[in-house]
Amino acid sequence: MSADGTGTDDTDFLARRFEAHRGHLRAVAHRMLGSTAEAEDAVQEAWFRMSRSDTSRVDNLGGWLTTVVGRVCLDMLRSRKTRAEEPLDTAAPPGGPAQGSAGAVTRPVDPEQDALLADSVGVALLVVLDTLTPAERLAFVLHDLFGVPYEEVAAVVDRTPAAARQLASRARRRVQGAEVPEHDRALRRRQWAVVDAFLAAAREGDFEGLLDVLDPDVIARSEAGVTTGAAAVARGASTFGSAALGARPAPVARHALVDGAPGTVVLVGGRVERALRFAFVRDRIAVIDIVTDPERVARLDIESA
Repeated sequence: MSADGTGTDDTDFLARRFEAHRGHLRAVAHRMLGSTAEAEDAVQEAWFRMSRSDTSRVDNLGGWLTTVVGRVCLDMLRSRKTRAEEPLDTAAPPGGPAQGSAGAVTRPVDPEQDALLADSVGVALLVVLDTLTPAERLAFVLHDLFGVPYEEVAAVVDRTPAAARQLASRARRRVQGAEVPEHDRALRRRQWAVVDAFLAAAREGDFEGLLDVLDPDVIARSEAGVTTGAAAVARGASTFGSAALGARPAPVARHALVDGAPGTVVLVGGRVERALRFAFVRDRIAVIDIVTDPERVARLDIESA
């Protein structure tokens, strides 16, 4: 039994649950903070808060942790200009994810990881994000890059969903209006080529072609079960590839910027029936957000590309 009354087995179970989400949380924190070192601090703080909370009734632990990391990052962004740098407190709670302990482990900063995360969103975007207010940055990153609903973003920034939408919209205009260096134009061209390959493979029933453009750990999210607010999630290239080939072919699909990110829209009778929004890691599709509910489709910012 640890000092806080938590059994070792319980702590190890919590640590394993946390580890399953660590990569996603690190990605969220990096895009929020633009620093791998600070991102690791934010993820570690999320572990502290999880280890001190009762999450037994949390249905969506990934969403809960994303919200926690968002709040931590928001606090860090707000304090950047008002505090001096302080020594990092790396002490973990008893049985928690300290270096060398059982369960989760605080990993050293990896320069390759910095490069990977920067490449996945573009150096220019990270630079532009630094010009946004903390609330704008959080709304844009959580909603546009990770598909977090405005209702959940609103809870993090303590605003209404409508105000959260306005924050993301202002941030989006700033990002889209920024001058894009050649490196990031080349990155976007590669991403559109991946989208083309994805669509071609889906139309032709080419399973291997789909696997070539999907990250092995791809996550596909759709709002199946809209009446209950539930979401359907497919994880893994093989799982999603099989589902994609089993779906009916899209009558007309075309490139579009969906909430500022590369995607496709499916047209039926000249109207958008479905929108797909992609996020990339190393020139492969890592996240696919699929929106089919007419009301949600109508709220998307869709631009021809």
